[in-house]
Amino acid sequence: MTYQGVLTKMETEFFSPIQYYLIFKNDFLNMNQLLNKNITIQFVKYQCLNCGLDKPIFRQGFDKQCFYDVAKAGDWIMRPELSTAHLDKEDRDLEYEKKVQLQPHIVYLANSSNVKVGVTRKSQVPTRWIDQGAHEAIEIVEVPNRYLAGITELALKDYVGDKTNWRKMLKNDIEDENLVEWRDRLKQYIPDEAAAYFIESNTETNLEFPVIKYPEKPKSLNIKKEQQYSGKLVGIKGQYLIFEDETVFNIRANEGLVVNIFIN
Repeated sequence: MTYQGVLTKMETEFFSPIQYYLIFKNDFLNMNQLLNKNITIQFVKYQCLNCGLDKPIFRQGFDKQCFYDVAKAGDWIMRPELSTAHLDKEDRDLEYEKKVQLQPHIVYLANSSNVKVGVTRKSQVPTRWIDQGAHEAIEIVEVPNRYLAGITELALKDYVGDKTNWRKMLKNDIEDENLVEWRDRLKQYIPDEAAAYFIESNTETNLEFPVIKYPEKPKSLNIKKEQQYSGKLVGIKGQYLIFEDETVFNIRANEGLVVNIFIN
């Protein structure tokens, strides 16, 4: 079977284990069903997720011009404390920014390679945790807009990490943590503006990923450089495909690339 399409992050369903789907314009693949199968990935061209042109991808699936123009790539995406829609102040497109920023947001703790703090829209729980490869997570604050979530995350970064070590996550070199204790310990550092939104009583969520074999020394596939790769799929975690030879392929980091996928 052969499939062709532009890569976007895999869609997921919260089951045990997580179900993964690679969505193309006219087709989709249930990636869980491809475990233990040989897959060939072949780079075809670029296709910017905004303009659709065959121009080198710069970041987040966009070519350079689109990245600096489109509302979906504003600085507040990566730095939510820069959100200004609650002030009726536009960055690139106020209508879009209000739609995204002025909705409930969650500040959470997730344990993927280590305990980290993060921000996501409430509607993206637990999708965000799945995308990060977290095996456990807990909500600590629910606020009405992205700005409040951003300043809360910024304050907590002084006491807990905010990055995932992708190699450690993929090796499954992790330890279980008591995230309820972490939540309670960090409460005192929540900014006054968000203190009333602290979630007093909840439990952590556990996630199971469809992995047959974890790599000991994961090596990242650069499909643009290699042009083509073949291997047996033995796992999926976060947004990574894991192959038997310990090659790993980050789907999200390759958004905007058109590929052929051959299933042997």
